[in-house]
Amino acid sequence: MTALMRNNVQIQGAGERAIVFAHGFGCDQQMWRFVAPAFEEDFRTVLFDHVGAGRSDLSAYDPIKYATLSGYADDLVELCREAGVTGAAFVGHSVSAMIGVLASLKVPNIFESLVMVGPSPRYINDGAYTGGFTSQQIDELLEFLADNYMGWSAAMAPAIMGNPDRPELGAELTNSFCRTDPQIAKAFARVTFMSDNREDLRRVTVRSLVLQCSDDIIAPRQVGEYVHRNLKNSTLVFLKAKGHCPNLSAPEETIAAIRNFV
Repeated sequence: MTALMRNNVQIQGAGERAIVFAHGFGCDQQMWRFVAPAFEEDFRTVLFDHVGAGRSDLSAYDPIKYATLSGYADDLVELCREAGVTGAAFVGHSVSAMIGVLASLKVPNIFESLVMVGPSPRYINDGAYTGGFTSQQIDELLEFLADNYMGWSAAMAPAIMGNPDRPELGAELTNSFCRTDPQIAKAFARVTFMSDNREDLRRVTVRSLVLQCSDDIIAPRQVGEYVHRNLKNSTLVFLKAKGHCPNLSAPEETIAAIRNFV
Protein backbone atom coordinates (compact mmCIF):
# COMPACT_ATOMS: atom_id res chain seq x y z
CA MET A 1 0.00 0.00 0.00
CA THR A 2 1.25 3.47 -0.86
CA ALA A 3 1.62 6.16 1.77
CA LEU A 4 -0.99 8.19 -0.10
CA MET A 5 -3.51 5.43 0.50
CA ARG A 6 -2.31 4.48 3.99
CA ASN A 7 -2.66 8.04 5.26
CA ASN A 8 -5.76 8.92 3.23
CA VAL A 9 -3.96 11.81 1.53
CA GLN A 10 -6.23 14.40 -0.10
CA ILE A 11 -4.75 16.97 -2.48
CA GLN A 12 -6.59 20.06 -3.68
CA GLY A 13 -5.70 23.38 -5.26
CA ALA A 14 -3.60 24.30 -8.23
CA GLY A 15 -0.67 26.28 -6.91
CA GLU A 16 2.90 25.35 -7.80
CA ARG A 17 3.90 25.31 -4.15
CA ALA A 18 2.42 22.91 -1.61
CA ILE A 19 1.13 23.55 1.89
CA VAL A 20 0.78 20.49 4.12
CA PHE A 21 -1.70 20.43 7.01
CA ALA A 22 -1.23 17.93 9.86
CA HIS A 23 -3.79 17.32 12.60
CA GLY A 24 -3.25 16.78 16.31
CA PHE A 25 -3.97 13.94 18.73
CA GLY A 26 -7.49 12.54 18.62
CA CYS A 27 -8.32 14.46 15.45
CA ASP A 28 -8.20 13.93 11.69
CA GLN A 29 -7.84 16.07 8.59
CA GLN A 30 -11.44 17.31 8.94
CA MET A 31 -10.15 19.64 11.63
CA TRP A 32 -8.68 21.76 8.82
CA ARG A 33 -11.89 22.05 6.81
CA PHE A 34 -12.37 25.74 7.70
CA VAL A 35 -8.73 26.65 7.06
CA ALA A 36 -7.25 24.64 4.17
CA PRO A 37 -9.72 25.78 1.44
CA ALA A 38 -8.56 29.37 1.93
CA PHE A 39 -5.18 28.40 0.48
CA GLU A 40 -6.32 26.41 -2.55
CA GLU A 41 -6.03 29.33 -4.99
CA ASP A 42 -2.36 29.89 -4.25
CA PHE A 43 -1.17 26.48 -3.06
CA ARG A 44 -1.55 22.79 -3.61
CA THR A 45 -3.07 21.76 -0.28
CA VAL A 46 -2.11 18.38 1.14
CA LEU A 47 -4.15 16.88 3.98
CA PHE A 48 -3.80 13.46 5.56
CA ASP A 49 -4.71 11.30 8.54
CA HIS A 50 -2.12 9.87 10.91
CA VAL A 51 -2.34 6.08 11.10
CA GLY A 52 -5.12 5.28 13.56
CA ALA A 53 -7.09 8.43 12.80
CA GLY A 54 -9.80 9.33 10.32
CA ARG A 55 -9.85 7.12 7.24
CA SER A 56 -6.27 5.95 7.52
CA ASP A 57 -5.43 2.27 7.14
CA LEU A 58 -5.63 0.90 10.69
CA SER A 59 -3.92 -2.32 9.62
CA ALA A 60 -0.76 -0.27 8.96
CA TYR A 61 -0.34 0.45 12.66
CA ASP A 62 2.91 -0.94 14.04
CA PRO A 63 3.40 -0.47 17.81
CA ILE A 64 7.16 -0.54 17.41
CA LYS A 65 7.31 1.99 14.57
CA TYR A 66 4.87 4.33 16.29
CA ALA A 67 6.43 4.04 19.75
CA THR A 68 8.04 7.44 19.10
CA LEU A 69 7.07 10.51 17.12
CA SER A 70 9.83 9.62 14.68
CA GLY A 71 7.60 6.91 13.19
CA TYR A 72 4.93 9.48 12.40
CA ALA A 73 7.60 11.78 10.94
CA ASP A 74 8.71 8.94 8.66
CA ASP A 75 5.13 8.66 7.38
CA LEU A 76 5.05 12.40 6.74
CA VAL A 77 8.29 12.26 4.76
CA GLU A 78 7.06 9.26 2.77
CA LEU A 79 3.69 10.73 1.83
CA CYS A 80 5.31 14.03 0.85
CA ARG A 81 7.73 12.21 -1.43
CA GLU A 82 4.92 10.27 -3.09
CA ALA A 83 2.96 13.50 -3.55
CA GLY A 84 5.97 15.25 -5.08
CA VAL A 85 6.15 17.75 -2.23
CA THR A 86 9.37 19.69 -1.72
CA GLY A 87 10.07 23.19 -0.43
CA ALA A 88 6.58 23.25 1.04
CA ALA A 89 4.98 25.12 3.89
CA PHE A 90 4.04 22.82 6.75
CA VAL A 91 1.23 23.58 9.19
CA GLY A 92 1.14 21.29 12.22
CA HIS A 93 -1.36 21.43 15.05
CA SER A 94 -0.36 20.40 18.57
CA VAL A 95 1.75 17.22 18.53
CA SER A 96 2.04 17.43 14.75
CA ALA A 97 4.13 20.57 15.16
CA MET A 98 6.89 18.39 16.60
CA ILE A 99 6.27 15.71 13.98
CA GLY A 100 6.89 18.41 11.37
CA VAL A 101 10.08 19.44 13.16
CA LEU A 102 11.36 15.87 13.05
CA ALA A 103 10.44 15.47 9.37
CA SER A 104 12.27 18.70 8.50
CA LEU A 105 15.38 17.39 10.26
CA LYS A 106 15.19 14.05 8.44
CA VAL A 107 14.86 15.69 5.00
CA PRO A 108 15.94 19.37 5.18
CA ASN A 109 14.55 20.41 1.80
CA ILE A 110 11.08 18.95 2.31
CA PHE A 111 9.73 22.09 4.01
CA GLU A 112 10.66 25.70 3.36
CA SER A 113 8.81 26.82 6.47
CA LEU A 114 7.04 25.46 9.55
CA VAL A 115 3.85 26.81 11.09
CA MET A 116 3.31 25.43 14.59
CA VAL A 117 -0.19 25.81 16.03
CA GLY A 118 -0.19 25.31 19.81
CA PRO A 119 3.14 23.44 19.84
CA SER A 120 4.77 21.81 22.87
CA PRO A 121 8.17 20.12 22.82
CA ARG A 122 7.66 18.76 26.34
CA TYR A 123 4.39 18.60 28.28
CA ILE A 124 5.97 17.78 31.65
CA ASN A 125 7.61 20.41 33.85
CA ASP A 126 11.34 19.85 34.16
CA GLY A 127 13.40 22.05 36.49
CA ALA A 128 13.19 25.61 35.20
CA TYR A 129 11.22 24.44 32.17
CA THR A 130 7.43 24.86 32.36
CA GLY A 131 5.55 22.38 30.23
CA GLY A 132 2.20 22.85 31.92
CA PHE A 133 1.90 19.49 33.73
CA THR A 134 3.62 17.66 36.55
CA SER A 135 4.74 14.06 36.04
CA GLN A 136 1.95 12.95 38.37
CA GLN A 137 -0.68 14.81 36.37
CA ILE A 138 0.45 13.18 33.13
CA ASP A 139 0.50 9.74 34.79
CA GLU A 140 -3.05 10.28 36.05
CA LEU A 141 -4.20 11.54 32.65
CA LEU A 142 -2.78 8.49 30.88
CA GLU A 143 -4.20 6.14 33.52
CA PHE A 144 -7.68 7.65 33.14
CA LEU A 145 -7.38 7.41 29.35
CA ALA A 146 -6.27 3.77 29.51
CA ASP A 147 -9.06 2.78 31.89
CA ASN A 148 -11.93 4.59 30.20
CA TYR A 149 -11.11 6.14 26.84
CA MET A 150 -14.68 7.24 26.08
CA GLY A 151 -15.07 8.79 29.53
CA TRP A 152 -11.72 10.52 29.18
CA SER A 153 -12.76 11.90 25.80
CA ALA A 154 -16.04 13.27 27.14
CA ALA A 155 -14.29 14.89 30.10
CA MET A 156 -11.16 16.22 28.41
CA ALA A 157 -12.28 17.34 24.95
CA PRO A 158 -14.34 20.34 26.12
CA ALA A 159 -11.49 21.46 28.41
CA ILE A 160 -8.95 21.12 25.60
CA MET A 161 -11.19 22.99 23.17
CA GLY A 162 -11.90 25.81 25.63
CA ASN A 163 -14.68 28.18 24.59
CA PRO A 164 -17.29 26.92 27.11
CA ASP A 165 -19.74 29.45 25.69
CA ARG A 166 -19.67 27.44 22.43
CA PRO A 167 -20.38 23.88 23.61
CA GLU A 168 -20.79 22.63 20.05
CA LEU A 169 -17.01 22.94 19.60
CA GLY A 170 -16.30 20.74 22.61
CA ALA A 171 -18.88 18.26 21.35
CA GLU A 172 -17.18 18.08 17.96
CA LEU A 173 -13.79 17.39 19.53
CA THR A 174 -15.36 14.75 21.79
CA ASN A 175 -16.86 13.04 18.76
CA SER A 176 -13.52 13.22 16.96
CA PHE A 177 -11.77 11.56 19.89
CA CYS A 178 -14.43 8.86 19.94
CA ARG A 179 -13.97 8.12 16.23
CA THR A 180 -10.27 7.42 16.75
CA ASP A 181 -9.30 3.78 17.26
CA PRO A 182 -9.16 3.52 21.09
CA GLN A 183 -6.16 1.21 21.33
CA ILE A 184 -4.09 3.27 18.93
CA ALA A 185 -5.24 6.47 20.63
CA LYS A 186 -4.05 5.18 24.01
CA ALA A 187 -0.60 4.43 22.59
CA PHE A 188 -0.43 7.73 20.68
CA ALA A 189 -1.39 9.64 23.84
CA ARG A 190 1.50 8.09 25.74
CA VAL A 191 3.92 8.92 22.93
CA THR A 192 2.57 12.47 22.74
CA PHE A 193 2.55 13.36 26.42
CA MET A 194 5.82 11.62 27.28
CA SER A 195 7.83 13.02 24.37
CA ASP A 196 10.70 15.46 24.77
CA ASN A 197 11.73 17.33 21.63
CA ARG A 198 13.40 20.33 23.22
CA GLU A 199 16.82 19.53 21.77
CA ASP A 200 15.31 19.03 18.31
CA LEU A 201 14.07 22.62 18.26
CA ARG A 202 17.62 23.93 18.40
CA ARG A 203 18.53 21.99 15.24
CA VAL A 204 15.79 23.48 13.07
CA THR A 205 17.09 25.79 10.35
CA VAL A 206 13.97 26.65 8.33
CA ARG A 207 11.97 29.73 9.21
CA SER A 208 9.13 29.05 11.60
CA LEU A 209 5.93 30.61 12.91
CA VAL A 210 4.64 29.82 16.40
CA LEU A 211 0.93 30.48 16.88
CA GLN A 212 0.13 30.76 20.60
CA CYS A 213 -3.48 30.68 21.74
CA SER A 214 -4.80 32.30 24.91
CA ASP A 215 -6.11 30.17 27.79
CA ASP A 216 -4.61 26.99 26.32
CA ILE A 217 -4.42 24.31 29.01
CA ILE A 218 -2.41 21.96 26.78
CA ALA A 219 0.24 24.41 25.59
CA PRO A 220 0.32 27.48 27.88
CA ARG A 221 1.95 30.78 27.00
CA GLN A 222 5.29 29.88 28.59
CA VAL A 223 5.59 26.90 26.24
CA GLY A 224 5.00 28.98 23.12
CA GLU A 225 7.58 31.48 24.31
CA TYR A 226 10.06 28.66 24.95
CA VAL A 227 9.54 27.25 21.45
CA HIS A 228 10.11 30.71 19.96
CA ARG A 229 13.30 31.30 21.97
CA ASN A 230 14.77 27.98 20.92
CA LEU A 231 14.07 28.21 17.19
CA LYS A 232 16.79 30.12 15.37
CA ASN A 233 14.56 31.80 12.80
CA SER A 234 11.09 32.06 14.28
CA THR A 235 8.21 34.48 14.72
CA LEU A 236 5.80 34.28 17.65
CA VAL A 237 2.21 35.42 17.18
CA PHE A 238 -0.27 35.53 20.03
CA LEU A 239 -3.80 34.75 18.88
CA LYS A 240 -6.93 36.08 20.51
CA ALA A 241 -8.38 32.61 20.01
CA LYS A 242 -8.99 30.70 23.22
CA GLY A 243 -8.30 27.03 23.80
CA HIS A 244 -6.12 24.58 21.92
CA CYS A 245 -7.89 24.32 18.55
CA PRO A 246 -8.01 27.70 16.77
CA ASN A 247 -8.41 25.88 13.46
CA LEU A 248 -11.98 25.17 14.64
CA SER A 249 -12.71 27.98 17.09
CA ALA A 250 -11.13 30.89 15.18
CA PRO A 251 -10.43 29.83 11.58
CA GLU A 252 -10.37 33.36 10.14
CA GLU A 253 -7.74 34.53 12.63
CA THR A 254 -5.75 31.35 12.02
CA ILE A 255 -5.93 31.78 8.24
CA ALA A 256 -4.78 35.40 8.47
CA ALA A 257 -1.79 34.53 10.65
CA ILE A 258 -0.69 31.70 8.36
CA ARG A 259 -1.19 33.76 5.20
CA ASN A 260 0.87 36.65 6.54
CA PHE A 261 3.73 34.21 7.12
CA VAL A 262 3.73 31.90 4.12
